[in-house]
Amino acid sequence: MKRVLVVLFFLGSIAHGYSQSFGEIIDVEPIGDNIFPIGAIPLIKTSLDLVDKYEFTYNELVPRTGRSSFWESVNKFTLDVSEVAFVNWNAGGANSVSGLYGMNLVRTYRNDGFRWDNQFRFRYGINQQESQELRKTDDDLEFSSSFGYEVSKNSKWFYTGKFRFKTQVARGYDYPDTEVSISEFMAPGYIFLGAGAKYVESTGKFELYLSPVTQKSTFVLNQRLANQGAFGVREAVRDNQGEIIKEGETSRNELGILVTNEFEQKIFDSTILTSRLSLYTDYLNNFGNIDIDWELVFDFKINSFMRASLGAHIRYDDDIKVKNELEDGTLSRGSPKIQLKQQLGIGIVIDL
Repeated sequence: MKRVLVVLFFLGSIAHGYSQSFGEIIDVEPIGDNIFPIGAIPLIKTSLDLVDKYEFTYNELVPRTGRSSFWESVNKFTLDVSEVAFVNWNAGGANSVSGLYGMNLVRTYRNDGFRWDNQFRFRYGINQQESQELRKTDDDLEFSSSFGYEVSKNSKWFYTGKFRFKTQVARGYDYPDTEVSISEFMAPGYIFLGAGAKYVESTGKFELYLSPVTQKSTFVLNQRLANQGAFGVREAVRDNQGEIIKEGETSRNELGILVTNEFEQKIFDSTILTSRLSLYTDYLNNFGNIDIDWELVFDFKINSFMRASLGAHIRYDDDIKVKNELEDGTLSRGSPKIQLKQQLGIGIVIDL
């Protein structure tokens, strides 16, 4: 529509006089060799070409100073590799190689008070040790999307609705047992859907999301695991002989409060601290028991492509019971415990 208005404006100015140039008619500076005298076909072509650099505002053309697109993007790919080999090493040891691949894709749309944030994160790690099968060391698949509208003009607070999906892609085992899996795709899988308010710094390095109403859905789409009551779903009902009378439920729904926080802080010229925290408590089931998911990572920049990282990941979910092994080798139903994962790696990073 703007392109049409610009063309009509220039064509209408023909009646004002063929002897004037664009700059004289619209009171702007001439635009180099692209300016033609008003009056013929070149006028139309040039007018269309100028739209990309100028906009029509209050009877004059002004240079476009804003973003060429309302979208902002981040594409980050990482690969950490470590290897240990021994030859006649009298202290002993086993040859091993491990790798960890990471992907972080971010797309943000901002325009007229609207803000739409999308993020896709994926991590997958493996380890191969001599005389052992290939083992999974990390597996995380997550997608989140939030859409908001600013509370007031140029405010950092936004009324926001948020969706988050989280699972893993491959089967997990309680090594060395590789016969029976303890997790797989959508076992468990988590979906958060709610509404609230989000505070975002203009730099995008700090975000705080507060939601008084968020539904948390837990999925265990493996009937064997669902029958065991894994990850908080209702387990199967059995008779005195242990036979299943009623299959376990494959999903569980909760309604509660969700608070998330993400920030990135530059500590030194070559060191960046990143924190991602999620807190959730259910209104109806043990209100006050907080599910915690906190990831803390230090990134040490070596050069444009090389980096080292040190990270820790803490999880606590009151609905996940860690089973205890008895003396006879059987497992008993345990209690919730803090889950901790620590990683140290060196590798390459690519930002696009």
